[in-house]
Amino acid sequence: MNTSNFVVIPANESHIGYAEQICNEMAESAKARGTGIARRKPEYIVNKMLEGKAVIALHKDGTWAGFCYIETWSHGEYVANSGLIVNATFRKEGLAKAIKKRIFELSREKYPKAKIFGLTTGFAVMKINSDLGYEPVPYSELTQDEEFWKGCQSCVNYDILMSKERKNCMCTAMLWDPAEKERELRQKIEQKAKAKERLKQMQKKHSLLKRIELSLRRRSKIIGSLLLAFD
Repeated sequence: MNTSNFVVIPANESHIGYAEQICNEMAESAKARGTGIARRKPEYIVNKMLEGKAVIALHKDGTWAGFCYIETWSHGEYVANSGLIVNATFRKEGLAKAIKKRIFELSREKYPKAKIFGLTTGFAVMKINSDLGYEPVPYSELTQDEEFWKGCQSCVNYDILMSKERKNCMCTAMLWDPAEKERELRQKIEQKAKAKERLKQMQKKHSLLKRIELSLRRRSKIIGSLLLAFD
C-alpha cells in the first residue's frame, strides 16, 4: 500500500468538476467487470458532494484518484457505501481500502444508528469490508426498500436476482450492524471483567495457600525446636 501521495477527504462543492469523470470511470469499470451498478448521472454525484455524503481521493498534483458516496434507505435505518471507484491510473496503490475506510467513518458520523451494508462480487471489496467488521448475511437482512432494488436493474445479473425473488444473486451481501457490534463489545467487556475476577480469585487463593504454607513451616520449626529441647 502506498497512499502517501494522496489525500482522502469528504467531497464538497470545490470537487464538482470531477463529477463527469467519476461517472465515466464507473461506467467503464462496470463494463470491464461484466457486472452492472446503478448508473448515475453527473448531477447525482454533484448532489452527493453538496450534501456532504461523499468521499473523494486526490493525488497531490490535484488529479482525481477515487470516489465513493453514501446512500440511505428505509428512512435512514440502512446506509450503503456505493459507487466505489478508483482512477485506473492509480489502482494497486491501496486507495480502495483508504476510501472505503473514510466513507465508513463518514457514514458512522452521519448515521450512527444505521446498519451499513454492501452488495459486491469483488473479492477485494469483500476483504476490505471484512476488515472493517462487515459480516456476510442473507439478502433478507438488507433493506427491503424498493428504490434500492431498482438500482440493480442496470446489472447484467438482474434477471437472476428477480428469478430468485431477491433472496440471492451473484453478489455477496455484507452488513455492519451497530447494535450487534455494541452487543459484541459489551460481551467482550463482560468476559474481560470475569477473567479479571477469576485471576483475582486465583491470586487470593494462591496467597492464602502461601500463608498456610508459611504457617505450617513456622509450626514445624517450633515443634522441631521443642523436640530438641526435650532430647
